[in-house]
Amino acid sequence: MAEADYRIEGGFVHVRIAGTDQVQVVSARPSGGGGVPSDLDADIARMPGRCQGGPMSTPLPRRAALKMTGAGLLGLGASLALPVPPASADVPTSQRFDLSQPSYERFRSVSLYATHHAMQGMAYDNVNRRLYIAQIQNGSDGDDLCINELTIEGVLTGHMLVSNAGHGVSIGVEPVGTSSYIWMECDSDEHSDAGRGTALARFKFVNGGTPSSVQKFLTGSRTITCATDPDNKRLLVRRNENGSMYYSLFPLADAAAGRFSSPLAHFAQPTLGSGSVTFQGYTVLGNYLYTLDGTGHEDPADINSYVTAVDMNTGKVVQRSFTQAGKTLFYREPEGMMVYRTVGGNLRLCFGFASRPDMSSLSRYASVYYKDVLI
Repeated sequence: MAEADYRIEGGFVHVRIAGTDQVQVVSARPSGGGGVPSDLDADIARMPGRCQGGPMSTPLPRRAALKMTGAGLLGLGASLALPVPPASADVPTSQRFDLSQPSYERFRSVSLYATHHAMQGMAYDNVNRRLYIAQIQNGSDGDDLCINELTIEGVLTGHMLVSNAGHGVSIGVEPVGTSSYIWMECDSDEHSDAGRGTALARFKFVNGGTPSSVQKFLTGSRTITCATDPDNKRLLVRRNENGSMYYSLFPLADAAAGRFSSPLAHFAQPTLGSGSVTFQGYTVLGNYLYTLDGTGHEDPADINSYVTAVDMNTGKVVQRSFTQAGKTLFYREPEGMMVYRTVGGNLRLCFGFASRPDMSSLSRYASVYYKDVLI
């Protein structure tokens, strides 16, 4: 068996197997609440499972030498619940999109690689000018995803298959030179349409391939997804913490290095609307979170889609606006958000809609609309 080094920082355990570059970042709070257990060494050593960590950017200080196999590490992430960082934020203030302004079509009714499934989350690589859209794979039980690569005009240029991932409500992308690294949920908790991710994965997009050299972070999470702020190079994580959805904002470089102990912001998802809403996606720019909610309808008169802006420094809704963008799409259903900067330098808040030719058809289409007025 191999030795493992670990340290506890900010409610997270950073673990590395000696003699390898593999690191696992997991939560250190017991599922029943309370503080970090004093007998953590024994707790770690008892955990079953399988380790699938990622490369570590800097060596961990030796806090203890735990005799355990790589199998113990993933079990730790799966068995311990999420920490609750302080509810605070110090994100530099920025402009925000005026959600009351008109929306415009970017592209409409595009077929993705998995032609029988709706689009889900999306993200745009502003450096390499590539759009990525998640969807469920054709023939999947529901948690196997396809990541589509497109131009901003909606031309499909590639795809990648990711098994046992989750639902794909939101994804992120990180430019690294001429490559695009995808951030998304992984290790679904159920092999069905109800499956949701229990960790975040970071991997290089390879057209026609499957993920390799995958880094995994925040294992043991519940219903975890993420989005990227391309302008400020930040990662926003959304997940279930003690029964409620919370957001945590991190510098993207810190997240890629496995450093999650000092979020720039951490806040509960505020109430969206006066009644029950169907959450469909989110994105981030500056100190604002943007969310999308609504359901699909045959009759445009029943449209109930809204875009909402939340100040991450307060956790409060600052604007919520009804949108009928793409209202002539048949069975229009809101799906996914992202921020995109044009070649000319203009920022756009993009949101997607799935549609179909008619109710009897298996075909599904993707459309993207945007708002571009900053205040």
